[in-house]
Amino acid sequence: MAVIYLKTGTPEAQRAEDSTRVREMVERTLADIEARGDAAVGELSARFDGLSRPSFRLTDSEIHAAISQVSAQEMADIRYAQEQIRRFAEVQRAALTDVEVETIPGVILGHRNIPVQSVGCYVPGGKFPMVASAHMSVLTASVAGVPRIVASAPPHKGEPHPAIVAAMHLAGAHEIYVLGGIQAVGAMALGTATISPVDMLVGPGNAYVAEAKRQLFGRVGIDLFAGPTETLVIADETVDGEMCATDLLGQAEHGYNSPAILLTTSHRLAQATMAEIERLLTILPTAETAAASWRDYGEVIVCDSHLEMLQVANDIASEHVQVMTDRDDWYLENMQSYGALFLGPRTNVANGDKVIGTNHTLPTRRAGRYTGGLWVGKFLKTHSYQRIMTDEAAAEVGAYCSRLCMLEGFVGHAEQANLRVRRYGHREIAYGAAAE
Repeated sequence: MAVIYLKTGTPEAQRAEDSTRVREMVERTLADIEARGDAAVGELSARFDGLSRPSFRLTDSEIHAAISQVSAQEMADIRYAQEQIRRFAEVQRAALTDVEVETIPGVILGHRNIPVQSVGCYVPGGKFPMVASAHMSVLTASVAGVPRIVASAPPHKGEPHPAIVAAMHLAGAHEIYVLGGIQAVGAMALGTATISPVDMLVGPGNAYVAEAKRQLFGRVGIDLFAGPTETLVIADETVDGEMCATDLLGQAEHGYNSPAILLTTSHRLAQATMAEIERLLTILPTAETAAASWRDYGEVIVCDSHLEMLQVANDIASEHVQVMTDRDDWYLENMQSYGALFLGPRTNVANGDKVIGTNHTLPTRRAGRYTGGLWVGKFLKTHSYQRIMTDEAAAEVGAYCSRLCMLEGFVGHAEQANLRVRRYGHREIAYGAAAE
């Protein structure tokens, strides 16, 4: 296997975030929120977001005032995006059906898909107000039938961000809060005197939000353990350096630590892409961020064959995988570990981030090896049930159950089964079970 790295990022050991510092700060902050509730939340909001309010929940009049600041074109664009996301989520929901089957005569087994009863949706709003995250979390939860959807985003320039509020409201949020960071997810998960706790937290965020969700997991459910945005471009000479460079930098601008990797069979395309990246960084308004990501986390890998690229791509397990080759369908059939695929030069990761209909909350840090991203099914709990309809079935299953319980030494378990054999079985079945 001849894999050549034309560019590598900073060694992994040097990339590590100060996770201990983040973890300890989050622990202290969550403990403070749990102990002091609204008082702690208010102090944290004033300290980190510069916002103090008697209540952080927006009133109906505040919601409508914020929406009134959104232009007609912006509202039309938000509605278009939500229409696409809703349509795909509804198709996904329809695929998740309740089932019931008679496995043997008289034994009925089934499952029901029940929505999580309350969800907290966090929408980031730091450097970039993530309007699209409101669609991805709130709207998808709404399609799943979640009866209480709480949405929260930090203030923007001291006020609720109008477009985020509009997106939350149109998507179906029942409660909207102007809270950011640890105080937002902590308040939603732990509850305060004014904020009832939720059963599940979803949505992206910075390292502190991600760590808070990690620490709260178990007390509440979460969607994913999310890290910085990642993108992998798999390309051959069917595309050019401008397209590859644009797709890499388009995601590198997310943050200073967003991995962007080109995987190609072409030395010529690799060199052209690197040259084009340097050119684009001289004109891109977000070049300060994108350049840092490319410098420290960018990679260019040249492989001998598509099979070799497939093996490398599955090992990387990137969040976003843009495939632009002469065999895109082959990658769709054979890729096993990724967040989402973007097939062919006509589409791109930004489509998935903002509007096309698939969800943009996706697994990072190689988590695509064992989980997919946020979707309508994440908001549903599949619960099984059983029913025995006949005396004969109760006795038959009970006899097997009794013996299997005794095999493990669970006498009390066995007696649960034996009682049914005695009550519902014919005498020969009951005695036969005991004799065996």
